[in-house]
Amino acid sequence: MELFEAIQTRRSIRTFREDEVPRNKVKIILESAILAPSEGNLQSWRFYVVTNKEVKEELAKAALDQKFVAQAPVVIVVCTNLQAVTPYGKRGRELYALQSTAAAIENMLLTAVSQGLGACWVGAFREDKVARILNLKTTLRPVALVAVGYSAEEPPSRGRIPVEAVSVFLE
Repeated sequence: MELFEAIQTRRSIRTFREDEVPRNKVKIILESAILAPSEGNLQSWRFYVVTNKEVKEELAKAALDQKFVAQAPVVIVVCTNLQAVTPYGKRGRELYALQSTAAAIENMLLTAVSQGLGACWVGAFREDKVARILNLKTTLRPVALVAVGYSAEEPPSRGRIPVEAVSVFLE
């Protein structure tokens, strides 16, 4: 699949088939994540791959009862290591760490599509609860959940604002 095709066909999938996702596909998704740019190449991201049913159910509760999180065969909890970004001070903790995890997540989403999978980037969740569920060190901040699996739906394309309406060309 060409990159632009993956970008055009990517959708937020919230209904998954029960089929197990092969570990090699999950590994390819994670490999694409770590190829994303990061602040000073510090690679502050950390990924927790959850397939345990009970843990996924707890994550779904922490994600404001979004049931599809538990339904997904795989949930990848994306964290940032706040200690790793200390060379950049406050800006590193509050901005750079989030930017690099966002780049990693987008790589993950596009790779999932290229692997015939669906995924959904979940940002609405209680960080404190997710940290407790995973027993995270205080230096690790959960910033996203990525639900991954074989899609049981085909959501329609959502309209986008025209490029001209959101871009300014300074020539």
